[in-house]
Amino acid sequence: MELHPLTLPPLSTSGEVITFYSYKGGAGRTMALSNIAVLLARQQNATTPVLMIDWDLEAPGLHHYFPESHQESRPGVLEFFEACREQLARLHHSAAPLEGEALAHEVLAGVGWEQYVSRVDEGSQLYLMRAGRFDDSYGERLAGLHWEELFNACPALFRCFADRLARHFRFVLVDSRTGRTDSAGICTTLLPRKLVVVFTPNRQSLEGVQALVTRATTYRRSHEDEQRPLLVYPLPSRIEMGDSAQRAQWRRGDERQRILGYQPSFEELIRECYGMTQVSLDSYFDEVQLQQTRTFAYGEQVAVRLDRGGDRFSLTRTFEALLAWLAPGYFPWQSNREIHLLAAIEEARRALDEGGSMARAVPQPLARDLNQLGELYRREGKLRPALACFEESLNLRQRGLGEDHPDTLVSKANLAMVLRQQGKLEEARFLEECIVEARARQLGPEHVDTLAARSNLAQTLGQQGHLADALALQEDVIDAYMRLLGAEHLLTLSARAVRAELLLQRGDTEHARGVQEQVLAVRKRLLGAEHADTLRSKAALAHTLLHMQELEAAHSLLEAVLHGQLRRLGADHPDTRKAREQLMDVQLQLGLPVAGLPLVHELHQNAAMDDYGDALVRPARQYGLMPANGLWTRSSDELLALDAHLSAPRTPSR
Repeated sequence: MELHPLTLPPLSTSGEVITFYSYKGGAGRTMALSNIAVLLARQQNATTPVLMIDWDLEAPGLHHYFPESHQESRPGVLEFFEACREQLARLHHSAAPLEGEALAHEVLAGVGWEQYVSRVDEGSQLYLMRAGRFDDSYGERLAGLHWEELFNACPALFRCFADRLARHFRFVLVDSRTGRTDSAGICTTLLPRKLVVVFTPNRQSLEGVQALVTRATTYRRSHEDEQRPLLVYPLPSRIEMGDSAQRAQWRRGDERQRILGYQPSFEELIRECYGMTQVSLDSYFDEVQLQQTRTFAYGEQVAVRLDRGGDRFSLTRTFEALLAWLAPGYFPWQSNREIHLLAAIEEARRALDEGGSMARAVPQPLARDLNQLGELYRREGKLRPALACFEESLNLRQRGLGEDHPDTLVSKANLAMVLRQQGKLEEARFLEECIVEARARQLGPEHVDTLAARSNLAQTLGQQGHLADALALQEDVIDAYMRLLGAEHLLTLSARAVRAELLLQRGDTEHARGVQEQVLAVRKRLLGAEHADTLRSKAALAHTLLHMQELEAAHSLLEAVLHGQLRRLGADHPDTRKAREQLMDVQLQLGLPVAGLPLVHELHQNAAMDDYGDALVRPARQYGLMPANGLWTRSSDELLALDAHLSAPRTPSR
């Protein structure tokens, strides 16, 4: 393949550097990088410039995946930094020596990266910087290049090198050396904004990549010049898809086999590195597992070139799934559902900005997606972004459909619920009174939607202290449900549960307890002992029993709630953690040692977990994650929102 002189104009916005690292060889790191690079270069009608850098100088192999790059005489990473070393030596002896970034930029400008990069695909803008010129002197020259000395001579050199390349390439993918070498530290700590850690399901590989992540994030926190976010994406590799039991064992953990499980291990690691209280990688690892396959077990083949349009069992689909998180910069703890909604919302907003005839059809689908995203955030306890979604959805529906359209009323109801959870009771009450009036006028006073709106209003009135009015309104709702649906209908039971809460607020604990026991008994019989509504009833009854100082009974109920939530939602869901905190509080009141209560992550290892999807945070650049010490952490408002009470009956979203 003929190589043309490389001239690339600078991008309008800087690209980003992504390092691929594995602690040991054989994990498929280079193969993964090659496939991701090809997919990225195909974006935007194959106009996205992508650069691959083979920094595994001791065992170079990236060029084998691209036969077009086989030019042994082509200089690469080794020759580039040899030239940087020589340039540094000259500048140190100059009349006016430079320091810091000024020195780094002077060195890089004098060397120039263009001659070290070649194009490896005529169908896209895919480029490669080889490890080096593989002549007889390669090994000797590599041994003579000391990375630590180069760093000490100009600490800003590698960071500025990455920045300079990111001005011309949308993505710069670095194939890092394995292990704990100096060059691996440069690739994983100094260069990237994103770090893909590739590991096979065994202790040695897993512990190695986790130790690397800890070192890299600690360095970013502790060095003033490196206060940049580092987003980590774990990539389990060589997963045998035919053995579902062992696959689940190594993913979730098995205490009997002393297997921690890579998912809970990475969840704990991310909590520590990012300063977060809760993380779930369920949705991410449901999609991102690089399976073992015979077809690509031999040779250096790029799967996405051979397997275009692959089904869900193909390697192509797995790489595309990883890219759904990696390319836009979503966090691995964000759910697949959230990502799809965010992508649809971004596309709709772009269409609105562009205008034209198509823009007229956008507002209502956009309002629907915003409403669904708000529902997702509200269920996760993320009230601030939920409020923003509901407000925008309502605004779009009011303008396009009118005040009393059914979809507009749904947005109003969702917004009112979040306002109530945030304690903004006057605003919530105003919206709910409007909804009740519109529902009654359109559907009649005893339609189920009207009754649901009246029940929501009763809850807000109760929280405002208007308990007599709230109870009277709720009694009317229950009477209507009894006539229309019967005593054991789920809506009737929900209405009675709300009435019990109002009774408890009024101080009528005996009456509230009786109603809650009746509701719990029916829900347990109809729905099962660990249905969400049954667990909600148990928690509510336990709360009442605590008011009555019946601590042993409350303890028993809360213990059942904790184990039920753990099996349903996982160890890191807000409802699970809330249940554990409540149980711990009761144990303290009973004088029981708190140490006797198993930690949530220990319970996680012992429970038969169900997949549940859904993640917990928005992208930092948009939804409330604040930069702190070079990483991303939650704001105090976000942390408080996670503890919001979520036991109110849900209004169906639309």
